[in-house]
Parts: sequence; structure tokens; C-alpha cells
Amino acid sequence: MAERQHRGTVVTAGLMVCLCMGAGGCSGTGSAAEDPRASDPVETLHRAAETLVEAGSSRATTSMEMAIGGTRVTIRGEGDYNYRRQLGRLKVQLPQNPSGTADHRPITELLAPGALFMKNRGAGVPADKWVRVDTATLSDGNLVTGGATDPYAAAELLLGTRTATYAGRTEFAGVEVRHYRGTADLTLASRHASKGVREALAAAAKGFATAEVPFDVYLDDQGRIRKIRHRFSFVNGLQKGTVAVASTTLLYDFGAPVDVSLPASKDIYAGKIAE
Repeated sequence: MAERQHRGTVVTAGLMVCLCMGAGGCSGTGSAAEDPRASDPVETLHRAAETLVEAGSSRATTSMEMAIGGTRVTIRGEGDYNYRRQLGRLKVQLPQNPSGTADHRPITELLAPGALFMKNRGAGVPADKWVRVDTATLSDGNLVTGGATDPYAAAELLLGTRTATYAGRTEFAGVEVRHYRGTADLTLASRHASKGVREALAAAAKGFATAEVPFDVYLDDQGRIRKIRHRFSFVNGLQKGTVAVASTTLLYDFGAPVDVSLPASKDIYAGKIAE
């Protein structure tokens, strides 16, 4: 019962917070002939998650944006990720209130295979306790709910790429990158994803308004993701319409030391979370 309560509350929070770093200044022109490695965009993107595992770890910043009732809501996060262990840590800042001030402490999120742990989750949760959510039980697989898309799940979603084009070379944050644009299928991605991500992507395939996810991704010359932007769509049951969510993840400082430890059972809150 407590888990169902957690799920419902977290999903509600997720629908209220979403972001996009949209601008990012990444555009380019060119053809695949300029870069032989870009000659097969779909195959290149299918290898992106594996390349992150080879890189080991990185720092990450995230943003998520969507419009709610005519108001654009944005959440930003920052942290690091260990791709070999599929463990990450983000500090997520909720949007400001209408007066322009932040009335929420940042939420600390630990990302793990099949689970999301949150501290400072909300009223009613002791300050020293974590809230745990099974990501496979969330209708979006936690691609949106936590206010940030798990960086490794974002990469493995590219395993579902059906069509993609090479848009040329450009520069991002001082690094030469290759720009690809395409569409991934959540159902297909779930079939090829790692065990820790598979069920979450399968849940998202059923929960979103469409399993088709348009994306833009920028890879450096080692094939590592430097920036990826997904555009998700889900049905808003309250307003009976489709809501578009833009989720952007930036990866940098590859190989940085990352030490993430998951909470002990005694530190996980089992009570009801206030709305």
C-alpha cells in the first residue's frame, strides 16, 4: 500500500515538473561524406550506450521543460553517473514559485537499476530518510517523473532508433561533435536494453501517448554522448490533452571519479507522503 501511495504521489509531482535546456547552440551542416564514421547513423546511435560504459563515468547536467496550464515549468539537475554500475546521483532543483523565489530545497536523487531514491522529497518525510520508487511501476518509467531523465536510460533509448540522419559537424562547449537527428521507439529499445533499464522503458512505451520519441543527439569523435534531447508526449488525464515534455541531458568530464552508495533499508521511509 505504501508503495502505491509513493507511486501516485511521485507521478503527480513528475507531471508538475519538466524541463528542457532547449537552446544549447548546436546546429551544423554537412554530409556523411565529411565523416566516414557517420555513414550509418542508426548503427552509430545503437552503440552510444556501450560507448558510455567504456568511458566509465561522467558529470551530468539535466533539464526538463513542459507547459502546464499556459505556464512553462522548468527543473534543472546536476550530478554524476557511473555507467558501468548504472548508478548516478543528481541534485534536482524544483521550479520557483509564482513570486519568483525558490520555496523548495533541492531534491537529492540516486539513480539505480530499476529504482529511484529521493531525499528531501516533501512534507511528511523525515529529513534523514529516503523515498524509494520502483521505476517499472511508473507509467513513464521515470523518464519524466523525477524531473530528470536517467542519463544511461537516455542513452539506451537510442537502441530503439529506427530512423536517423546525420546533420553535420558543429561545436558544443568547446568540443567538436557530430549531430544526429532521429526517432526512437520505446518498445524496440526495451527489447535491447540492459536488464536495469528494460522494464522502465517497457512501462514508458505503454504509458506515453506514443512510443515514438524524436531526439537530437551530439556525439564527440569517441562516440560519447555530449548532449541528447528527447521529446516525450503523455496524456494529461486532468486536462484530457497531450502534454509535450522536452528533456535534455549534457555529459562532460568523462572518467571523473563517481562514488554512489545506495541507502540502507533502515534509511528508507515507509510511511505516507503528503501531497
